[in-house]
Amino acid sequence: MSGRVMPLGAARGAAVTKDKLLDAAEALFMEHGFEATSLRLITAAAGVNLAAVNYHFGSKEELFQSVLTRRLDPMNQQRVDLLADFERRAAPHPVGCDKILSAMLIPALALARDPARGGNNFLRLLGRAYADPAPFLRQFLSDQYAVMIARFKAAFGRALPELPPRELSWRLHFIMGALSYTLAGTDVLKLIEELRPGESSDDERLLQRLAPFLLAGLTAPLGDLPDGA
Repeated sequence: MSGRVMPLGAARGAAVTKDKLLDAAEALFMEHGFEATSLRLITAAAGVNLAAVNYHFGSKEELFQSVLTRRLDPMNQQRVDLLADFERRAAPHPVGCDKILSAMLIPALALARDPARGGNNFLRLLGRAYADPAPFLRQFLSDQYAVMIARFKAAFGRALPELPPRELSWRLHFIMGALSYTLAGTDVLKLIEELRPGESSDDERLLQRLAPFLLAGLTAPLGDLPDGA
């Protein structure tokens, strides 16, 4: 870069081009998966030239990461902020598992209803990303969730002091898997709307459907664990 300031009009044009690429890539990655989606397919859908991908992102891998981070980063920050608010209200006592789960679920459900942030299509894309065997994707998702997962693991640890740390890690892994599958692999909002018209407009009612299953897994008796568990 030369260090020169980009003219305002050019900056706006560059931002529009970047958004077009992100929107087109999000839709196509969701429909076809990472490997089957070519850069030429993305640029054709966005109505821009191939050089724009290299200029704004550098590679298809970085483009895909950018598609995920523009939705994941705000959602995970909302989760952490909501948990912090629950902790302030509960102090000096630990937050209950039901509230911790609420802090995980409410931002995801809010995103699912917001087409401007990708809505259910983005959650389906996230589900595909989790199932994708590409090593860079697995590492990327692990890195993106690391801070949020550590924060929630600490909160669950305070709420469930009887659980050994390794057992808590396993249970939290299963919780995240069940949540990701539910929100990304099936249209849970449509299902609930069919069963109880009008119910999907209320986060608390949705949590009444989702949380008990997850809570039961978290608080299940330890039983006989293998040696070293």
